[in-house]
Amino acid sequence: MKCLILAAGRGSRLSEQGVPKPLLRLVGLALIERTMLTAQQAGLGNFYVVAGYEAERIKEFLSELPLRRDLKITVIQNDEWECKGNGQSVLKARGFLEDNFILLMADHIFEQASLIDLMKEDLGDCEVLLGADFNIGQNKLVDTQDVTKVSVKDQLILDIGKNIEGFDAYDTGMFLCSPAVFDALEQSCRDGDTSLSGGVRILARQDQAKVFDIGGNYWIDVDDKKALQKAEHTLLATLKKENDGPISRYFNRPLSIEISRHLVKTSITPNWISFLSFFLCCLGGVFFFLGGYLNLVLGGILAQVSSIIDGCDGEIARLKFQATEFGGWFDAVLDRYADAFLLLGLTFYVTSSNGDFLYILIGFMAIIGTFMNSYTADKYDGLMRKRIEAKAHRFRIGRDVRIFIILLGCLVNQPFLTLVVLAVVTNTENVRRIVILYKNGSDGLSAGRRKKRNITNE
Repeated sequence: MKCLILAAGRGSRLSEQGVPKPLLRLVGLALIERTMLTAQQAGLGNFYVVAGYEAERIKEFLSELPLRRDLKITVIQNDEWECKGNGQSVLKARGFLEDNFILLMADHIFEQASLIDLMKEDLGDCEVLLGADFNIGQNKLVDTQDVTKVSVKDQLILDIGKNIEGFDAYDTGMFLCSPAVFDALEQSCRDGDTSLSGGVRILARQDQAKVFDIGGNYWIDVDDKKALQKAEHTLLATLKKENDGPISRYFNRPLSIEISRHLVKTSITPNWISFLSFFLCCLGGVFFFLGGYLNLVLGGILAQVSSIIDGCDGEIARLKFQATEFGGWFDAVLDRYADAFLLLGLTFYVTSSNGDFLYILIGFMAIIGTFMNSYTADKYDGLMRKRIEAKAHRFRIGRDVRIFIILLGCLVNQPFLTLVVLAVVTNTENVRRIVILYKNGSDGLSAGRRKKRNITNE
């Protein structure tokens, strides 16, 4: 299916930024690039962009985009963008779109799931299906004074516009269109209304304009500075994970998101961030080998900083659509090496003054418990995703907790006790997971296999 994106308007409320609104940066990506990549993840790859204001700058940017992303882009010029409405921009694409197509706005940020569900809907030969937001009293991302409103009855659009009364939903700017929309827009233009809403009203009078409820999924029209800030906050909030451990959820993640908010504006890649986290953790282990309380504390602090940075690689990958299977695997491999080196350094620290075999044994148990903690996480998390309603089983010991235990142990100068706690906690957690998976039979294991997930959340 082809995708038409409207990017012809001036965006006067954001014009002081010095760039056309479609090229305005939002957490590291231009608005139109973010729209395209979200659509690409939903299964689209062939894009037609209608440009008007600053069309040459937009063309130049889009000409380089396929070199970095696997996209096919055709730019359509609309020289009437200033005197006519956005319905005229849609009409400019008539010769390019002969089958059903998706219609999006370059300055709308939306959830990928909404577009995936919209594309699954059945569409009649002469119909248009609008993605509609029925949370009119709850959606705080919407500018209620400027948003296009929709009056609906039995999933049919009765009326649409910014100033209608008795509305039931908001227009999200996402459409699944049949080519019949072009005839409707031509008729609307002849009647003096060159807006997209005008064409939808023509189809509505024929019972050919319907709505699709996007549910609770977020969307936002980035039309001014306030909306731009809301969009950034919304995208950053999506970085939180359901399976984050307690330390990650309440300590690491808020800090890593703040760091990612700045890193995403640079050219640094997720894999380099993974390597930086690995280097900091290993450096912490080196300080343990040096001995002394100050080095112990510095090692613990570096380990904790590494744990925080470890969340940034995945966050940057999601924000900039750079997530790869290799990246997840690479991060997991580096984490295991870093964990081993860190615990080896801590074991050396407690045995350097006393070669008691007990210290070596406890250190070994801490290392093997940590490794098995990571290994069992894959199957265990797969089961928890399947049975997330089982609140009693949502407790999780992960890498965030382990590193934080090391930090606390170093601060209070109890390295041996730290190894004991890690040995007990990790191996007890492994036994607990074995019991839970055993009680739930082979379904938990097969669910984990079906997910085919790398151990990326440790």
